[in-house]
Amino acid sequence: MATQSVLHFRDVGLGDVATVGGKGASLGELLRAGIRVPTGFAVTTAAFRQTIEHLTVAGRTIPERVAALDPADAEGLAAGTAEIRAVLEAAPPPDEVAAGVTAAYAALCEECGDPELPVAVRSSATSEDSAEDSFAGLQDTYLWVHGADSVLEHVRHCWASLYSVESVTYRLRRGIPETDLGMAVVVQRMVGARSSGVMFTRSPRTGDKSVIAIDASWGLGSAVVSGDVTPDAFVVSKVTGEIKRTVATKTRWHRPDPSGAGVVETDVPAELQDVPSISDEEIAELAATARTVEAHYGCPQDIEWAVDDAGEVFLLQSRPETVWAEKDRIRKAAPTARPFDHVFNLLGGKRPTEG
Repeated sequence: MATQSVLHFRDVGLGDVATVGGKGASLGELLRAGIRVPTGFAVTTAAFRQTIEHLTVAGRTIPERVAALDPADAEGLAAGTAEIRAVLEAAPPPDEVAAGVTAAYAALCEECGDPELPVAVRSSATSEDSAEDSFAGLQDTYLWVHGADSVLEHVRHCWASLYSVESVTYRLRRGIPETDLGMAVVVQRMVGARSSGVMFTRSPRTGDKSVIAIDASWGLGSAVVSGDVTPDAFVVSKVTGEIKRTVATKTRWHRPDPSGAGVVETDVPAELQDVPSISDEEIAELAATARTVEAHYGCPQDIEWAVDDAGEVFLLQSRPETVWAEKDRIRKAAPTARPFDHVFNLLGGKRPTEG
């Protein structure tokens, strides 16, 4: 499996993070759990390594060039990473990799009945989407990509994003060796999202595990993730199913570019701006799906989702929630109080000798 250039989502799961990265493994695992996920495939870390294996930058291999960079030298870091990205984006992948991606995209088009199927091309680093060492947000996503040549081009962009200033700085400062690094890329059918957003299976504000917090807006979820819109907010009790609603005025949305490639930001029609972007039935289905995913993974989740024009709910990504998980970890690692202090607290602050 490790030598394959591409793998369909149905052929991977959480045990394949080293091969298809965090996103790819999670999407395969969601399919195994019976969750509705837009179909697609992953370009493997083997394809990435095969591509960069023979590339050189200023007479050094890419890992050697990165290792020579100083995270404290902002100017040198910017120049060095730009040089690496330029080499990687300009170099065509090996014939075997290019053929594998082209064939996988053709098969995906046939599976979906569209010869120019629009897809999302998303980076999937091997350290990404884990609770302990998340690279989330340091790599790239490209939406509404059409055609095999464009897919290959954007796969290279994703590989190159591993060498952004932010990503390289992160690795250098944390001592993550380049030899342990891998970058997979997810190629996934685009959902024509009527509404989309994110949800957490514990409150991102309080850490409360008895609720599901859903942020939703019209159009593609990139508007919510990027902060370009104030989304509707729904908090659903896992115990009673009660929904607390905050409906925002949503003035902007992200939609497919009419030119047929990419995404544009435009005004939301006036009649939709103050209307809830998802119905109570859709909220209930999202909450039920979130609980299934949380139970499958055994820990609170950070989930991206979309609802299409037919009202079907899709999950686009799920990863462990990190903010409150880290706070919990710190609390558990805190020094244990003296036994006497436990007794003192149990007595309501009274010394054992006090009446």
